[in-house]
Amino acid sequence: MSRVSHVSAGSTPEESELVAGIRARRGGKLLNLDRVLLNSPPFARGWNAHLGAVRQDLALEPKLRELAVCAVAVLNGAEYEFEQHEPEWRGAGATEAQVIALRQLAPGVIPAEFDEVEAGVLQLTVEMTRAVKVREATFERVRTLLQDERRVVELVGVIATYNM
Repeated sequence: MSRVSHVSAGSTPEESELVAGIRARRGGKLLNLDRVLLNSPPFARGWNAHLGAVRQDLALEPKLRELAVCAVAVLNGAEYEFEQHEPEWRGAGATEAQVIALRQLAPGVIPAEFDEVEAGVLQLTVEMTRAVKVREATFERVRTLLQDERRVVELVGVIATYNM
C-alpha cells in the first residue's frame, strides 16, 4: 500500500501531456510509481526523461543494465523493483540459474553463475550500494572489462539511479 496518494490523469492540458508521454514510454501503462510521482508534475517530468534515457538510450548492454538494477533491488530488499525488472533481465538473456543466484546475493560473494563481466558489474553494484565508496581495484576492473568510458559512466549512473 502506498503512503502517498496515486494520481491517474493530469488536470491541466500540460499535465495531460505529461501523462501521455509517460504512457507512451511505458507502452500505454502507468505504473504505481508514475501515479505517485504525478503528485509533482515537475518531478514526474524529470523522472520520465531520466528513466527514459536509462532504459532506451544507453550503449551499456541491456543484460548488464538489468543485472545491475536487479542487484540493487536485491541488496536493498526492494521486491517491487525486482518484480518490475526481472522480466526485462530475462528478456535480455539472464538464465534461471542467474535469477536464483542473484536472489541470494550477499556482499563479498559473487555467485559462479555469472561470467567475468557480470561479476565485475555485481561487485561494483555491491560496493556502490553497500559501502557507497568503491575500491580503486573494483573500478579499474570494471573499466578494463567494459573497455569503454561511456559504458562505465552509464553503469555507474544506472546503479546510482536505482539506488535513488
